[in-house]
Amino acid sequence: MSGSTQTSVKLQFSDKYGREHALNYFRKHQASLARRLSNWRDMQIARKALRLAGEPELVLDLPCGAGRFWPVLTENPKRVVIAADNSTDMLAVARSMQPPELLDRVQTMQTSAFAIDLPDASVDSVFCMRLMHHVGESEHRQLMLREMHRVSRDTLILSLWVDGNLKAWRRRRLEERRARRGEKAYQNRFVIPADVVEAEFRHSGWELVARLDFLPRYAMWRTYVLRKASA
Repeated sequence: MSGSTQTSVKLQFSDKYGREHALNYFRKHQASLARRLSNWRDMQIARKALRLAGEPELVLDLPCGAGRFWPVLTENPKRVVIAADNSTDMLAVARSMQPPELLDRVQTMQTSAFAIDLPDASVDSVFCMRLMHHVGESEHRQLMLREMHRVSRDTLILSLWVDGNLKAWRRRRLEERRARRGEKAYQNRFVIPADVVEAEFRHSGWELVARLDFLPRYAMWRTYVLRKASA
């Protein structure tokens, strides 16, 4: 198999990433002290995840967004990064806003995480940050996980929202209050029970290497390091 044969899924939120939204997305992580501290913690976790994944030398950053993780991904001088996103505007902003010295180490491409336009086993690792918490359907998450399994030779690093922490408890209480009031707010972010998503990893051919929590027992963000399971 030389490339994806999957039927691509299009999520409703994906249409919002025009140029103005992409620029705002780039700027927001430096907009306040709290944002800068959060960004620092994200980078710290990314470095640890890459170490646990064996310092892969060819990484698919999908979705790459505005290139926020490129400085960390290119810290290893041997590493080459394929940066992909469903939004061409996001890719254009990333290339215009990131330092020129990074661009020599990063190849960009437009593709969907549900149908990745790369051959089988074409990268050492897939680096998937800030996407799966937008995917509420188990069927869609497993489609994405299988497609990443197809293109990765070894590992997958991904982040999402999980339960079992204070923020998730507060969010559930808020959603329960809205439901009692009959409010039907549009939802494009989801807390996924950890046992559910970890079962989906196994069903999609991944085994667990590590769990890295943003702030244990407080924040919803968790980064997983996964490795392709032995046959």
